[in-house]
Amino acid sequence: MFEGETGQSHAAAAQAGHPPAVVAGFSGWLLDAFDFFLVTLCLTAMAREFHKTDAQIYLVITMTMVFRPVGGFVFGILADRYGRRIPLIINMSVFTIAGILTGLAPNYSTLLLVRALFGMVMGGTWGVGASLAMESAPQHRRGLLSGLLQEGYAAGNVLAAVLCFFFLDRLGWRTLFILSSLPAVPLVLYIVFFVKESAVGKQAASKKFTWGEQHREIFSHWKLFLYLLAFMTTMMLASHGTQDMYPTFLQRQWHMSTPERTMITAISGIGAIVGGLTFGFFSDKIGRRRAIITAFILGAAVIPLWAFSPNAALLTLGAFLIQFMVQGAWGVIPAHLSELSPDSVRALLPGLAYQSAGLITSRVGAVQATYAAHSSYSMAMGVTAICVFTVATFMAWIGRERHGQQFGTS
Repeated sequence: MFEGETGQSHAAAAQAGHPPAVVAGFSGWLLDAFDFFLVTLCLTAMAREFHKTDAQIYLVITMTMVFRPVGGFVFGILADRYGRRIPLIINMSVFTIAGILTGLAPNYSTLLLVRALFGMVMGGTWGVGASLAMESAPQHRRGLLSGLLQEGYAAGNVLAAVLCFFFLDRLGWRTLFILSSLPAVPLVLYIVFFVKESAVGKQAASKKFTWGEQHREIFSHWKLFLYLLAFMTTMMLASHGTQDMYPTFLQRQWHMSTPERTMITAISGIGAIVGGLTFGFFSDKIGRRRAIITAFILGAAVIPLWAFSPNAALLTLGAFLIQFMVQGAWGVIPAHLSELSPDSVRALLPGLAYQSAGLITSRVGAVQATYAAHSSYSMAMGVTAICVFTVATFMAWIGRERHGQQFGTS
């Protein structure tokens, strides 16, 4: 393991805290999620313009999912070798290019290539941004700020839904993607002028180790990576299993209009944001694993309201509460994974495990749809939720915890 600075110096830096690093991590993840969900909301318009079937145009999302682990690997290695800040600047700069090129794509093949590029960007943002933010956050507020960082994903979902609700028919999908890429420009400038490198990132940038030494260091933590991959796969199942097909459930079983589905999606997104902050905060008090397990147990209790409600009002409440619990558990993840990972692989291991798990679980919606065809969407959603909550709880329970770990000492 590479030599580090003293634990005292790192602890002092973390105690001082650098709020701009948390803002940068949150904003980067928000913009990535915004762009990703914008695609899901514009798929029909894209299919119509490029004369593709629904199955063919869905390959646009698949390309993003396939290349997310590639981005997690590439940007993670760079961040663990050269520091967190510069790779994040490069990442968000490429995000701007990918957004503009999406809006300008002249044909279907070009669109697939551009969305592969975006997949690399999205895959790299979380690991780099989370390591920078968590290493810069005050130790006693790490959980709360973890919740803020993670719920940039939910905020991006809500923002995409609102933008499409008001402007998709007026401006068209191409204009929306070009406009969505522009906020990354001031974010890059913000990182350049206001965000400081974390103490661990400075240490990484100052080391003169070979690529071979770095590879040996990475492979020495293979057991930890396998656990993180298994754990994050169950976390992804909990997220995708309660999100991806829910709008379809509202349409097929409740026969809701697009505005009604969009409204419930936005309300559930607000629940996710509040839940992430709430459980992130309590994880600083009661521990990371206990907070995650509590969220899933409470989430299981909400399943009947979420999937089998007798009316739309209770269904909306269930949508809010289920995402409050699921994304409450997720709000703990940036802090928990950062604390579990040694300094030398903190950007790579969590980011690569996160993005690889996303690829592994990308077909959960298809499984739910198949099950629903033989029973009902209520049953498919409910059974999926209880199963994935159970396995996610088990994986959190058997794992280790390093709550309050001082960075710079491992």
